[in-house]
Amino acid sequence: MSPTEELVKQWESEQAQLRKQVVEVDTEHWQKCTDFCGLERVAGLDLSFIKGDEINACSQLVVLRYPDLEVLYEDSQMVTLTAPYVAGFLAFRESPFLLESLQRLERNEPTLLPQVLFVDGNGLFHYREFGLACHVGVLSGLPCVGVAKNLLQVQGVYKNEEHQSQISALQKEGDSFPLIATSGKVLGKALRTSDKSTKPVYVSVGHKISLDTAVKLTHSCSRFRVPEPIRQADIRSREYLRAHFPVTETGSTE
Repeated sequence: MSPTEELVKQWESEQAQLRKQVVEVDTEHWQKCTDFCGLERVAGLDLSFIKGDEINACSQLVVLRYPDLEVLYEDSQMVTLTAPYVAGFLAFRESPFLLESLQRLERNEPTLLPQVLFVDGNGLFHYREFGLACHVGVLSGLPCVGVAKNLLQVQGVYKNEEHQSQISALQKEGDSFPLIATSGKVLGKALRTSDKSTKPVYVSVGHKISLDTAVKLTHSCSRFRVPEPIRQADIRSREYLRAHFPVTETGSTE
C-alpha cells in the first residue's frame, strides 16, 4: 500500500467518526426566528492560491455584521499546505488553517466570534456526506453552511439536461430545488441567490443548522451570486496575494 493509500484509509476512518457528530437541525434561537432576530455576526472562510502554486495560499477569515453585512474583522494569513490534494478529502488539506484563523479571532477579539460560518465548499453534499463545511463545523463547534459555486457530481446528482432544466426553472432570487441522492436523501439545494445571476450556488448543511435555514440564510446574506461572507473572504484573500505577490495572478482551486 502506498503512503497516499494509507493516508486515504486513515482519512476515511476519521471522516466516518466525525460524521457521527454532525447535527443536521437548527440548534440556535436565532435560527428559529423568521427574520433571524438575535443573529449579529456571520463569518466567511476561504483559501486563495497563487496561480500555478498549489502549496502556498492565503487563508482568509472575515466577520460581517448581520444584517447590514459590513465587515467587522478580517484575518489574512499566508500558509503552506502540507497534506496532498485528494478528491473528497479537501478538508484535511485546508481545514487546519481555517480553524487556526478562528482560534486567532477567539484569542484577539473574542467579542467578534461569529454565530455562524459560511465555507466556500460543500457540507453534506459530498461523497461520504462529510465535506469541508462539516469538518470545520464539527471541529469548531459552530453552526456552519457549505456554499459551493460549482456542482459536485456525486451520489447520483449529475450536471445533465434534467439539472439544467431545473436551473432554468429558477425564475427569481430565493428559488431553489433539492439535490437528491440515488438513496432518496436530500443532500443540499441549488439556490438562485440574486436576480442579477441565473447561475445558482449549491448549499448544504455543515453543522448545527437545518437545510431550509441554511438556504434561507444564504439568500439573506447575498447581494450578488456568491453570499457576502464568502465573497468578501475571496476578495480580501486575493487582494492580499496581489499585494504580496504583485507579478503573479491569483487562481482558485475550483
